[in-house]
Amino acid sequence: MTTYIVDKDGASIDASTATVPSDRHFRGAWSLSGKVISEDLTEAKKIFQDKIREVRKPLLEAEDVAYMKALEADDASAKTASINKKKALRDAPAASAITNADTIDKLKAAWDTSVLGASPYA
Repeated sequence: MTTYIVDKDGASIDASTATVPSDRHFRGAWSLSGKVISEDLTEAKKIFQDKIREVRKPLLEAEDVAYMKALEADDASAKTASINKKKALRDAPAASAITNADTIDKLKAAWDTSVLGASPYA
């Protein structure tokens, strides 16, 4: 049985004849050129940003609860901290480190653990 690899544009190749990236995190960004599969950095950045959005959703929901508690307690410093955390979460997909990344390794390093927690790319 032959296994085929399909790239982001729908082109396919027999997996046994292809040179494949060792990292599969950005498989949706794979691009076929002859028998070599490489990662399309622009597409990888989109996948990376989507992963940020997926991870931040429950974090934003939890921060909404923290803000409501601070509001009920009339705790100005807790409200400010919550507002700042939510802003950082909202801004995470637009980080300059993502935009400026020119390799897959630099893109993975752009994961802001102080805002998003542990990196899925470690």
